[in-house]
This record gives sequence, structure tokens and C-alpha cells, in this order.
Amino acid sequence: LFLMPCSFEHERALQEQGIFFVAGVDEAGRGPLAGPVVAAAVIFLQSSDPLPGLDDSKKLTARRREGLYEHLTRSPGILWAVSIQEPEIIDHINILQATHRAMREATLALSRAPGHVLIDGLPVPNFPLPHTALVKGDGRSQSIAAASVIAKVTRDRLMEAMDVNFPQYGFRRHKGYGTAAHLAAEGRAFHAYQDQVIYGKGEVLTLAGQPFSVFTPYKNAWLKRLAAMP
Repeated sequence: LFLMPCSFEHERALQEQGIFFVAGVDEAGRGPLAGPVVAAAVIFLQSSDPLPGLDDSKKLTARRREGLYEHLTRSPGILWAVSIQEPEIIDHINILQATHRAMREATLALSRAPGHVLIDGLPVPNFPLPHTALVKGDGRSQSIAAASVIAKVTRDRLMEAMDVNFPQYGFRRHKGYGTAAHLAAEGRAFHAYQDQVIYGKGEVLTLAGQPFSVFTPYKNAWLKRLAAMP
């Protein structure tokens, strides 16, 4: 599959059909073991030349993403909105449904209703507006790429804030993704939780000498793991 460089090609094609205010939508957080899923929606009020350096957020350094985020969120010619679905929602309706909900909510939160929406990936069921799904759209559409950057930076900042309360997991480094260090920390915490459950000491635990409260999604996963044990 040959993919064109990240551009306004798809936005302009819609504008040539008389469809203006085209939004791009993307998410961050479907793959991690912990933390929320975040979706962003972005409208460039004027689709002129591509923004230098703007591309799929996964291809960019953290420093580059931060710089683009500041530009995108402060520019008067760019409309944007985000939706954050917390782990409790993910546990309740599953990650795919939470992602779709975030995408719908972010789009509806825009200050101007888009005439059409470009969505990264596959079609979203029950989407409230006309939309086109673009596989690898975050590397093809400037609007989707902008949404991917805003969603990624928003989520990274949330995970860095979570790291302050739960430093033993290393969220600042891995942002909740399943790295070896994260899996090891989660495993140590699970065994501590298992001991608390077995000995009836409640849910205030200590790990590496630091107290912490069990939180989702770990808690539900751990309860299922305990229930499956002989």
C-alpha cells in the first residue's frame, strides 16, 4: 500500500465537493495496561500549506510533540477538543467502546460542527456525523495528525501526573504501556495485593515502603486473576 505524505489532500478533496470545516480525529491509549484513553478532534479553519514537522505522533520525539501541541492549541485558526475516558469507563464498556465514545465526544465538543470527519483507522459505529475512516490516517491527513499529537500529549501529561502518586510503576517513563519494567512493577504489586486479600488486611498496601491505593484497571484484573486461582 503506497501512502502519500501527510498533507491536506483529503481535506481539500472534501472542500472541492462543497464540504467545509473538515475535522480530523485520533486517539491515544488503546494499547497501554493502565491509564485513560484520550481522543482529540481538530479543525484547521484554513487548509493551506502543511504544518512543518506535523505527522503521526508516533513518528515524533516527545520534544517535537510538545512543540506542535503548543502551536496547535494556541493558534486562533485551529479548533480542537478532547475527550478523556477514565479506566473505570474502560473496565465497564471495554477499550474499543471507550475509544469510540471518546472519538464521538471529542467531535461533538468542537466549537463548530464539522461538515465531515476524517477518522484514523476503521469506521466508528453510531458516529453522529458523516465521516471517512483512513487506515494510517495519522500519517496521511494533517487534521488527523494534529489530533494524534494533541491526544498523545494530553495523555502523556496525565500519566506523568499519575506518576507523582504512584512512582513505583514508572508511568513517567512508559506512560502505562507494557514494558518489561512496567510488567515487573505490576507483578510485584499484584503479589502484595494477593497477600492483603489472603490475610484480610484491606486495600491499603505498601510497595517498596510506600503506601498506595489499588486502582483500576489493575484492581479488576487482579480480582479476576485471584478468582481463577485454585
